[in-house]
Formats: sequence, C-alpha cells, structure tokens
Amino acid sequence: MDITTQNTEAPPPAPQPSAASHKRARRGSTRAGDRVFLGLSRGSGIFLLVIMAAIAVFLAYRASLAISNDHGNFLTTFEWNTNLTPPVFGIAVLAFGTVVSSIIAMALAVPVAVGIALFLTHYSPRKMAGPIAYVIDLLAAVPSIVYGLWGALVLVPHMAGLFGWLNDYLGWTGIFSWQGGAPRSLLTVGILLAIMILPIITNVSREVFRQVPQIHEEAALALGATRWEVIRMAVLPFGRSGVISASMLGLGRALGETMAVATVLSPTFDIQTSLLDPGGGTFAQNIASKFGEATDQGRDALIASGLVLFVITLLVNGAARVIIARRKEYSGANA
Repeated sequence: MDITTQNTEAPPPAPQPSAASHKRARRGSTRAGDRVFLGLSRGSGIFLLVIMAAIAVFLAYRASLAISNDHGNFLTTFEWNTNLTPPVFGIAVLAFGTVVSSIIAMALAVPVAVGIALFLTHYSPRKMAGPIAYVIDLLAAVPSIVYGLWGALVLVPHMAGLFGWLNDYLGWTGIFSWQGGAPRSLLTVGILLAIMILPIITNVSREVFRQVPQIHEEAALALGATRWEVIRMAVLPFGRSGVISASMLGLGRALGETMAVATVLSPTFDIQTSLLDPGGGTFAQNIASKFGEATDQGRDALIASGLVLFVITLLVNGAARVIIARRKEYSGANA
C-alpha cells in the first residue's frame, strides 16, 4: 500500500512592500483637499512664528538704541524724562504698577468668575442661566474706553467709602493707609481691570465645565457624594487646565489694558507703599499718554518699555503652558 507524503514545508513569505510603496500608497489615498488644508495649516503656523519673531527683532533693535543713550538705569530708575540731554528714564515704577494692578485684578476676578461659571452650569435653572450668560457675553464686548469713562465718572467717586473703611480697619498695615486724596490709585485700577476681565474668564470657564463627562458626575453621585463634592472631585479637576487658560487670557488683557487705566489712574513716577494713595503707572498707560508728544528718542524709550511688557507676557504664557502640561490627566482628550 503506497503512502503519499504531504509537503510540510512552509510557503515562501510574501514580499513586503517597501517604504517607498507605503509612501506612494499613503499619498494616493490622501485627498487633494486634505493636502491643501495641511499645507495651509502648516503655513499659517509658520507665518505666525515669523510675525512674532519680526515683532521681537523690531522691539529689541529700537530698545537697544534707546537704552544705549539712557544715562539712568533702565530697570531701576524712578524717572521718565526722555527730553533731557542726556535722557534719563527707567521702568521700575511701570513694572511695579503693571504687576500689582494685574495681581489685584486676578485675585478679585478669578474666584468670582469660576463661581459664576459653576452656578450657570450646575446650579442655575436653564431659563435663568441663558439670560445671565447673554448679559456676560455683552459685557465682554464693551469697549475699553467705555469702561474707562464709567470708572472715572462712577467708580472713582464711590471708592471713598471703601478706602475709608480699609484705612480704619487695615490702615495699620501700611498697605491700606489712606491720606484722604482722590481715590485714583492702583487699587482702583485693579478693581476696574477685574470687572473688565471677569466676562472673559467666566465665558471660557463655563464652556470648560460644560465639557465634563456626565459619567464622572453620575459616578460621584452614585457613591453618595453631595453636589459640592461632585464639583470638587469631578468638575474642578477636569476643568482646572481650562480655568488656568481662561485666567491667562484675562491676565493678558489686564497687563496690556491702556485707555481704561489711563482714564482712571493719576500717574506719577513714584512707588507708593499704600495701594490707596494716588500714583504709579503701567506700561500700556505710559505708552498711550506719552507717545503723542514724544521725540524720536522718546519713542524708542517707549518701545523699550513695550519690549519689557512683551517679555512679561511671554513668560506668563509659558508658565501657564507648564502648569497645564502637568495636568494632562485632566484634559478633555484623556477623559
């Protein structure tokens, strides 16, 4: 009896496509519209970087011309007189006023904005949340000069009572002592800036809180959590990076606000120990008030101060990116 043997050898492996064939296949499967959109997106990003680099080079060049002629210390001089021969100017007062007024604005605006956003998304009835959100959106569209006029005509005259109360109860600290002058101080500017940036932070935070996965909140409720515990354990951790981004947007407007600050503040090139005493200044306010009458040397000096504000803004945005990068586990993509 013949026994037929079967061929047990494995078939030869199929030829693997080369990298070039993979690239051709991928290129062929991509639509022309996708390639055009990819090119436009990439070109837009590169063009934006080129614009930022051009701005930085321009500011640095003009700032170097001004600082080279400055006979004071650009960082520590408490004076701004570019019409002298030789000119003497410095940014110590401007940097102090810009940072202090922005810190006051953020300290007042961020807690209130987050509270409003949580109320609109998790507490308020839908019929009430809609009109409130609409009014907040309108506040974000109000021009800066309108805020400035309101601050000068309404806010400043009504700040005397608050300043008197702070002087009576906290004047011993020196920071809140008041000599009875006009309340055109850095504290007034900070309050006005807080009102201006409140709609921005509120709107962005509200949209972030709306993106919280419903399953997270339902899981917390199923474990017996109260509404506040749901917000504390599920909503706030998820929206932390979004709130930080919203706060940085508001801080960017506070740092660069011009007309509102120029309308409310009584500028002097002196650093006051009390936040209630009139005086001080900010970068944007100083540029707006002195640019029209400045000489070529004065304009270069103002551009030099603008370079410092530009660097401060970049540092703030960089710090925000670092903070957000550490909270990737709460990002919407990983939810």
